Amino acid sequence: MTSHSLLKAFQSGKTAFGAGLTLQGYFHARTVAQSSPHLSWVMIDCEHGLVSLNPGAAESVSGIIASKVNVQGGHPSALVRIPATGDSDSTSWQIKNALDAGAHGVLVPMVSTPEKAEEIAAFSRFPPIGKRGLGSPFAHGTWGLSNMEYLQEANNNVLVMVQIETKGGVQNVEKIAAVDGIDALFIGPYDLSISLGYPPPSPDPHPDVEQVIQRILKAAHSAGKKCAMFCTSGSQAAKRAKEGFDMINVTSDTESMSEAISAHLEAAVKDV
Repeated sequence: MTSHSLLKAFQSGKTAFGAGLTLQGYFHARTVAQSSPHLSWVMIDCEHGLVSLNPGAAESVSGIIASKVNVQGGHPSALVRIPATGDSDSTSWQIKNALDAGAHGVLVPMVSTPEKAEEIAAFSRFPPIGKRGLGSPFAHGTWGLSNMEYLQEANNNVLVMVQIETKGGVQNVEKIAAVDGIDALFIGPYDLSISLGYPPPSPDPHPDVEQVIQRILKAAHSAGKKCAMFCTSGSQAAKRAKEGFDMINVTSDTESMSEAISAHLEAAVKDV
């Protein structure tokens, strides 16, 4: 079976660091995936990034899987954040598209109720425990398995994550965390902040929002689930790792490109 670095990190209890992918393309995704041996996962962002769900996400998944070996013993896990939010009727077919492209996991934004979490879990797994349909000619090959092997393996290996970033999600967080088939709660601090009436983090969240973040972390762990946090720098990510977050976004492709180009140009013109 293809490498699944995030799942291995979850199973070993190690913090899994990752990066967001906001631009599509096979070679772009492969370049990001090869950027560091410490990269456990790459989140293909079809919600806010300029990556189409189909075929953009599929090409990016393939690029990530084609990357070189990382510190966990394989390539980073390829995850997809679908564009449909938790208040949409489109989440089921978008989950199907992402998983049929060979993604190792899916993230659904703005999930506010346990009922929606149950639906997401069901459409991410094959019967008898779920409602996912079988038929993709690509997913099993991307995982390095036969179609029958993929059918047997996918339910236990595909990771299903929901994003807690709305007032309703906070109110129902303990119930959402308790839903069978949800593997992780993913905190989006920017939408979480504004949905609660606070300014976005700059760079850290408001103290009141920080209390909510810690509540979400506690709810996830109390339910035996993992908790993920979105950060924008290595220093932020290191702090969150010490707090016990299991999965942490460190940066994104576009953010890192802009910072690196700016830094190199500043060095170039410094003495000119």
